[in-house]
Amino acid sequence: MTGPLSARLATLCDEIVAGVGPEVAGQVRHVGGRLHEPLRVAIAGRLKAGKSTLVNALIGRRVAPTAVGECTRVVTRFRYGPADRVDVVCRDGSRTSLPLDEDGMIPQRLGVPGARVAYVDVTLTSEKLRDLTVVDTPGLASNDTRISERAAEAVGTSTAPFDLDIDADSTGEVAAAEAVVYVFTQAVRADDVRALEAFRAASARLSSSPINALGVFGKVDTLVGGAGDPWPVAAPLAADQGRLLARTVSEVVPVAGLLAETAEAGRLTTADVDALRGLAGSDDLAVMLASADLFRSRPAGVPAERRERLLTLLDLYGIGFAIAQLRADPALPASELLRRLLEVSGFPQLRHTLQDAFRWRSDAIKAGWALARLERLAGLTRSPGDREAVRDAVERVLREPDYHRLRVISAAQRVATGEVALPAEWERELTRLATSDDPRWILQLPEASEDTLADAAVQAANRWRVFAVAGAGPAQSRVAQIAHRGFYLLSKQVRP
Repeated sequence: MTGPLSARLATLCDEIVAGVGPEVAGQVRHVGGRLHEPLRVAIAGRLKAGKSTLVNALIGRRVAPTAVGECTRVVTRFRYGPADRVDVVCRDGSRTSLPLDEDGMIPQRLGVPGARVAYVDVTLTSEKLRDLTVVDTPGLASNDTRISERAAEAVGTSTAPFDLDIDADSTGEVAAAEAVVYVFTQAVRADDVRALEAFRAASARLSSSPINALGVFGKVDTLVGGAGDPWPVAAPLAADQGRLLARTVSEVVPVAGLLAETAEAGRLTTADVDALRGLAGSDDLAVMLASADLFRSRPAGVPAERRERLLTLLDLYGIGFAIAQLRADPALPASELLRRLLEVSGFPQLRHTLQDAFRWRSDAIKAGWALARLERLAGLTRSPGDREAVRDAVERVLREPDYHRLRVISAAQRVATGEVALPAEWERELTRLATSDDPRWILQLPEASEDTLADAAVQAANRWRVFAVAGAGPAQSRVAQIAHRGFYLLSKQVRP
C-alpha cells in the first residue's frame, strides 16, 4: 500500500531517472521500488519471550515454529505471495526451496549450515501480509554465542558499520525494517534497553525518524499461576514497563500471546470445544486448574491426549476462561468462543495500536527513508550534473507543505528520546500531532465541530510560536517552530 507522500517520492524517482546517468539511475530505481513494498516490522526480544507466537497471531496462521530449532536461530521474513513458499537465502545469494512441514510450519531443519544462512524468506497467501511484512528475529542473550551475535546484528546491536551502498542488501534487519515490536516477559533487563536504543540509533542513521518502536508485554496469562485472571496484575505491570522504557518505545501493550495465536489462526476445533464442555461438568475442575500437572493427571472424562492439546492451545488461563464461558452458555458456538478468547488475549488492542502507531505512519516512514537515501546518494555521486539533479529534486519536494509531516515526526523523535527536553504536556501534544491524522484526537476534542477544531489548531499553533520566541532554548525553539507550522497546516486541513 503506497500513501500520498511515498507515491510523490516514487514519481520524483522516475523524474530523476530520466535526467541522470545509468549508474545513478539504477540506484534511484532501487529507492523507487522500495517505496512500493509493504511496511516492514521486525519482532525482537529475548529467547522464549513469545516472539514467534506473536508472529503467528499477526500472520493469522501457525507457520513460525515456537520450539527452539535451526529455523528459530536465523532471521525469518514473512511476506505476501501468490503461493506458500519457503526459501533459505544464503549469504552468497543462492536459494534453497523447502516445503512446509506436515503441520503447515517452517521445517525445523533447513538443510543448510546455519553460518551460511542470511535469512529465511517465507511467502504466504495470508491477506494480513498484503500491507505488512513481518520479520521474526533470533532471541537475544542466547546461550549460544554465535546465535546471540547474529541476533544482536539483526536488531542493530552489532558494532559493524551499516552498508551505505544504496544497491547493497542491509547488513542487519534493522536497516531494512521501518519499525520494531519488542517482546518482553515479566522483567525488563538492561540488554533489552540496549537493544532498543541500538535500534533507535540505527534507524536514525538511516533517517527514518518516527517514534517507531512498540513494546509488547507477552505471556501475561502466566503471571498469576493456574487459571487465575492475570489482567489485574498485567495492566499495572505494563504501565510500569512503559514508564521505564518511555524513551525507547511508544507504549507497552500486554498480550496473552498463546490465546491470540490460537484464536487468530482458528486452531480450536469442534472436538476441542466438546472436550471443554466435558470438563465444564467436572466436580474436580478447581483442583485440575490449579496446575498443569494436575490438569494432566487428575481423573476426568476427557482423554489425557486431548487435555494435553488444550494446554498447548490455551494453557490453564485460557482453559479456565473458555470453560467459564461454556458454563454460562452451554450452546455457545466455537466461532463465538474463539472471538471471546481473542478479546481476552489483549491482541485486539495490540492490533489497534499497530494500526495507529505504525501503519498510519508507514507513508511518512517510507517517504523519510527515500528522501534520506536520495540525499545520501547526492553526496556520494561523482558526476556534478547528476549530483545537482538529485539535490534539486529533493529540495523541490521539501518545499511542498505535505512534507512538513516528516519534520514533525523527526522533531517528535528527538523529544521522545530525550535529545530535546520539553514539558510533559507539550511533549504529549507534539507526539499526538506526529502520530495521528485525526484532528479530534490530536486536539483532544472528540465531539468538536470543524470550526471549533480549526480554532483549537490555530490556538495551539500560536502557543508553540510564543514558546519558540520566548523562553525556549535553541533546540527547543527549532522543535517549537516545526510544531507551530504543523498545527497551522492542521487548521487549514480542518477548515480549508
